[in-house]
Amino acid sequence: MTTSERLRELGISLPQVAAPVAAYVPAIRTGNQVWTSGQIPFVNGELAATGKVGAEVSAEDAYNYARIAALNALAAVDALVGIDKVTRVLKIVGFVASAEDFGGQPAVINGASELMGEIFGDAGAHARSAVGVAELPLNSPVEVEIIVEIAP
Repeated sequence: MTTSERLRELGISLPQVAAPVAAYVPAIRTGNQVWTSGQIPFVNGELAATGKVGAEVSAEDAYNYARIAALNALAAVDALVGIDKVTRVLKIVGFVASAEDFGGQPAVINGASELMGEIFGDAGAHARSAVGVAELPLNSPVEVEIIVEIAP
């Protein structure tokens, strides 16, 4: 089954690639890898939420925003090389705009990680960092970047 077929089976549509908000490209290929820029939870060109996780944004909602950001990252991969070329998810880096004393970053970024498992199965298992930060662009609660391996 191709990744496109799996996405249809799951009822998941990749969004349009989010327009960069600064001087960068959404994704870049080097050899058999694609690296995405950090993606925030844009939905139809609008940021889904703003604020700090553990204050204005609940950890449960942030989990879903991490999932949206990961879909945006996959959209960037798809636009560059085609989603069906992905053979493995290598790494996810997730940033969580965290309220003071919030330590649930790993659970929040599970939104992105678990999505990769749903879509890619065993090939979705990846290395990961989940980092708490003071601020993210546009006051986003989360940001996700991915590195994937692709077929030649």
